[in-house]
Amino acid sequence: MDILVYGTINSIILALMSLGFTLVYSISRLPNFAHGALYIATGYTVWMLLNSLELSYPLAILIGILGTAASGALIYRFALIRVRGMEISEVIASYAIGLAIIEGLRWGGLRGSTFTLPSFMSGSITFFDVSIDYQRLIIMVTGFAVFVMLYLFTRFTKTGLAFRGIAQDERASMMLGIDSDFTAILSLAIGSGLAGLSAVILLPLGNIVVETGYNVLIFSIAVSIIGGLGSWSGVVVASFIIGFAQILTEVFLSSHYQMVVALLAIIVTLLIKPSGIMGKQKELEERV
Repeated sequence: MDILVYGTINSIILALMSLGFTLVYSISRLPNFAHGALYIATGYTVWMLLNSLELSYPLAILIGILGTAASGALIYRFALIRVRGMEISEVIASYAIGLAIIEGLRWGGLRGSTFTLPSFMSGSITFFDVSIDYQRLIIMVTGFAVFVMLYLFTRFTKTGLAFRGIAQDERASMMLGIDSDFTAILSLAIGSGLAGLSAVILLPLGNIVVETGYNVLIFSIAVSIIGGLGSWSGVVVASFIIGFAQILTEVFLSSHYQMVVALLAIIVTLLIKPSGIMGKQKELEERV
């Protein structure tokens, strides 16, 4: 029961981490390698607002998420728009921006394990003889709510339908009057905002350290590749596969091998089915 409960929680955590990365790629085909940097920058921003400016926790969270969303939009408007369509340049540019953010935070004083965010609620409940703290329950509820809201947003709003149109056929959508660049800016803003949201609810489980930014990026890439680049349903499937694999590895081996599990999963997927479990890319090449 411990494995079942905490495997599910770990899977939802991975899904929240990688959802913003997948959303941006599914809509604009942009690999946002600054995703992990925006994640950790949100946590540090909220910490600064709480401890330096002494703002209330909800206000600090709101400002942190909105600031991260704005940063994502600015990254596209002033950097990625100039290299869009050049795949290698997109990766290099976004990773360079992320590296600059993370190392800038380190240079600015984000060192050690003294930076922590408070939990939203203290205490725990017992579920089938398994103790679960309220913060993890909030993570589970938030993860479910985010996926439901995105589903409704992409199917019942004009902007969401524009996102789906660009994702399915960019040229046809542009002929119908949908602005590709504006859609990309919105997707970067929403994807970055989702990275910020996941940060503020996940970071209370640990410390705010710069290495977390790199780990989040690796896990996001792993989930996206295994599930299928651009596939939202693939994110859920891959998150549960990696999430339970990590919990089993921690139980029977050691928690130090969790990153190894994610990297091995990427290699196996690329060898067996490069398009991913739910992905559509490269299927012709695979059949040939």
